[in-house]
Amino acid sequence: MASLTFAKCFDPDGVRFGIPTYPWRLAPEGLATRRQLRAEGLRPGGQPIAAQLLRPRFRREPLVAYLYRVDLAKPVRPMTSRKWGALALAMLSRRTCPQCSTDAGYVIPASLGMCVPCAYPEEQRAA
Repeated sequence: MASLTFAKCFDPDGVRFGIPTYPWRLAPEGLATRRQLRAEGLRPGGQPIAAQLLRPRFRREPLVAYLYRVDLAKPVRPMTSRKWGALALAMLSRRTCPQCSTDAGYVIPASLGMCVPCAYPEEQRAA
């Protein structure tokens, strides 16, 4: 399946792949990905996958994007004050340095595991 061509990705009846399949960027009207639904303020709302898009890639597995029916999509649930508070606490924990326990003002990189002044103290003294 590593060498799919666009013609092999076209299966609107779902015989070959089990669900209707279309080549990348050639989905019919009325179907959208999760991101496209979210951009319109919608969510799949528990509906099953209606179709899929396949994008062939040379010598690798194809990229797959699942499609949902727009007419069955539900509106996105609004954020409550408790959800906003939980999100703020989560972001604060991502900004707090475990070494010096201060708010760095930015999300601490996982590669460092601490704020930049704690990761490179000699460079901070020289400046």
